[in-house]
Amino acid sequence: MYDVIIVGAGPVGSHVAGKLAGMGYGVVVLEQKEKLGEKVCCTGIIGQECVTSFAIAESVTLKPVNSAKLFSPSGRLLRLWREETQAYLVDRAAFDLAMAARAQDEGAQYVLNSRVGHIEIGADRVRAEAVHGREKASFEARAVVIAAGFGSRLAERLGLGTVGDFVIGVQAEVPTTSLDEIEVYLGREIAPGFFAWLVPISAQRALVGLMSRRNPAFYLRKLMSSLVAQGKVAPAEVEFSYGGIPLKPPARTYSERLIVVGDAAGQVKPTTGGGIYYGLLCADIAADTLHQALSSNVLSAKSLADYERKWRGKLGRELRIGYWARRLYERLSDGQIDRIFGIIEANGIDDALLKAEGLSFDWHGEVVLRLLKDKAVAKAMEMIKIPLRLGGAG
Repeated sequence: MYDVIIVGAGPVGSHVAGKLAGMGYGVVVLEQKEKLGEKVCCTGIIGQECVTSFAIAESVTLKPVNSAKLFSPSGRLLRLWREETQAYLVDRAAFDLAMAARAQDEGAQYVLNSRVGHIEIGADRVRAEAVHGREKASFEARAVVIAAGFGSRLAERLGLGTVGDFVIGVQAEVPTTSLDEIEVYLGREIAPGFFAWLVPISAQRALVGLMSRRNPAFYLRKLMSSLVAQGKVAPAEVEFSYGGIPLKPPARTYSERLIVVGDAAGQVKPTTGGGIYYGLLCADIAADTLHQALSSNVLSAKSLADYERKWRGKLGRELRIGYWARRLYERLSDGQIDRIFGIIEANGIDDALLKAEGLSFDWHGEVVLRLLKDKAVAKAMEMIKIPLRLGGAG
């Protein structure tokens, strides 16, 4: 019998596995994919803070990022630029493999092609029932971590509820030339309520994608046709990859002998849909909480509740502000977005924010609050009848 079963071999699951295995616990990671490092619907942009905090190897990074161009619905341009590197574009396949290799070096065991369909919580152990290839397999441990990403219903079946809100992301890799900066596109005709992106990953290739609550493939095809017409990408037959992106956490992320972490726990930035850094931060908390519970052999829901208190204490306010901002943005018309672009540009608000100290690529709540405190923005929001009450975000 293992000490911990981890369901899901993404970066978050692998980080929990590596930390616990490094503490001397017996860890098995169950992954439904046949091999690690398969394509996922993720742009792979992570902040400098994440790279430093988790010692992300330079070998998995494709390029540094310090600028981006934002286009309003009418084509107005805001260019955000800082001299210092703000983020890195990583090769997601290589990154996932590196995180798994790190965990295996610590002694974690990986069992691939194993889809977990049922988890049973017993008085003194947990049992995960999986289909390994075509055979049924059973794994037992003292505790289980669900890190299976968005879409897994394991936590819901165990009574923890569902992710409160979500959106669908779609992405494709396309041929391109002469593209050296990230481009972000806003507007209801492009990605209603959300945004689209064009991210160069090499001199000849880029990732193009968007988020939408409905018909994501329709909007991506439309965007790609526009980009081809502009000469930004070359016409090509490409494969779309899809992924659900949680915008709100479920009601609970722990139970007796059980912890949920990463996208499965809704630990994702509601503003951009990025989940790597927040998931890794919560993976640290999960591993530390389990270490205390395993070492004392007290794995009750009460003992594991500390995990949720700590991760919500770290991220809760950020998630609330981000979700409020996300819902506010979804209500804006294209005309309102264009007017806000004009106000930001005319008042130099973009430059002021970029020069301000204490603002981070990974923590968007402070940016939102500073924008709302700007007199020009507040006046404009009032003029176009956008309510500014944050509710529970403050």
